[in-house]
Amino acid sequence: MVTVNIREEDAKVFAKERYSHPHTRVNQRMDALHLKSKGLGNKEICNILDICPNTLLSYFRMYNTGGADKLKEVNFNRPKSEMEEYSEEIKKYFTENPPGSISEAVAKIKEITGMERHVTQVRKFLKHLGFRCLTVGVVPAKALTEEKKTNRRNIWTTNWNRN
Repeated sequence: MVTVNIREEDAKVFAKERYSHPHTRVNQRMDALHLKSKGLGNKEICNILDICPNTLLSYFRMYNTGGADKLKEVNFNRPKSEMEEYSEEIKKYFTENPPGSISEAVAKIKEITGMERHVTQVRKFLKHLGFRCLTVGVVPAKALTEEKKTNRRNIWTTNWNRN
C-alpha cells in the first residue's frame, strides 16, 4: 500500500489547479490528491473520479517522487522514425532531385539510408518533411492547323463506307 503525506501548501495547489490547468489529465490528478487531502478513502476517490485503484496509486507515486510539479508533467509516447537522423540528407536530395513518384522516392531512400520502407511510410515521412504531392495534369496538344484539318481522314466514315 502506498502512503501519501500531503503538505499543506500542496493541498492549496491541488485545490486551485484541479480546475484551472489546461490539460484534463492533470486536472484529474490534482482532483484525486485534493480529495485525498480532504480525508476521503481510496475507494471513494476511485468511485467519484471513475478511475481504477492502480491509476490512483500511480498518482500517489508520482506525488511522492516529485511533488506537485511531477503531477503537472504530461508525457505521451511519441515514437521517432529511424529515418529522422537522415532527414536533412533526404530533404536536401529531394529538393535538388524531386522524385517522379512515391515508388521512386522509396528506392532513393533505400539507396541513401539503407533502410527499406513501404510506400505509405515514405509518403507520411515526406509530408512530415514538408514535401507535398503535386497533381499532374495533361498538357494539351498544339491546336490543329487548317491544313491538318483538311488532310485528316474521318476514320468512322472510311471504315463504314467501303465502296
